[in-house]
Amino acid sequence: MDGMLREYLPILIFLAIAVALGAVLILAAVVLAVRHPDPEKVSAYECGFNAFDDARMKFDVRFYLVSILFIIFDLEIAMLFPWAVAFRDLSDVSFWGMMVFLGVLTAGFAYEWKKGALEWS
Repeated sequence: MDGMLREYLPILIFLAIAVALGAVLILAAVVLAVRHPDPEKVSAYECGFNAFDDARMKFDVRFYLVSILFIIFDLEIAMLFPWAVAFRDLSDVSFWGMMVFLGVLTAGFAYEWKKGALEWS
């Protein structure tokens, strides 16, 4: 039992320090927080104008379409970096596999461009 306590003692100390630090930081935020900030500090800063309607108002579907397209193409392009780093160690099969992948990526991009998904009118 004594040997087991000796093995887990660093973990318990680390856990106690983490809990204590978390509690100190939360209490410091409660004690030091500004109670009445001035209106300039709480004004809108991300979009440039004050909120004037319900937060659940409808957005144009193009916002969602552009964000989904960005995520799709960004993740696909991010797959090229590890492939390029390991390019010398790869076989011909992986080269042609990546060429097929890039072909599908290019075809998808051309399709989106032709359908006008990238146009903002």
